Amino acid sequence: MSIAQNPLSVEVTLPREGVVLLTVEGHLDIDTATGLQHHLANQFQHGRRHFLLDLASVPFMDSSGMNIIIRAYQQTRESGGSVHIVSPAPAVRRVLDLTGVSITVPISDSVEDALALVEKQQGEPSA
Repeated sequence: MSIAQNPLSVEVTLPREGVVLLTVEGHLDIDTATGLQHHLANQFQHGRRHFLLDLASVPFMDSSGMNIIIRAYQQTRESGGSVHIVSPAPAVRRVLDLTGVSITVPISDSVEDALALVEKQQGEPSA
């Protein structure tokens, strides 16, 4: 599948200070994953530490997409931040569950639920 057939679109919004919501649409695979990686790096560079990844409109994700999510998770944890996956499409949720990513990276049913987890984390003292 080429990028022309399955472009990836990422909409960036800032629901709260220090929190960025990336609404991803399209196939998240080897051809498109670097686009998401660039958005994450840009937001991290701008001081965002909490990332909400809305994957409701991602019908397919391969290991490239998972690797980017895991790297983002590791980088944000080192700086006291977090990554939360929001509303993954069923096929993507299955991949996250089968690979164990869903054990490490929190999955929420809504942006509001993910924001509540971020607020709870921000209220906890750092280890």
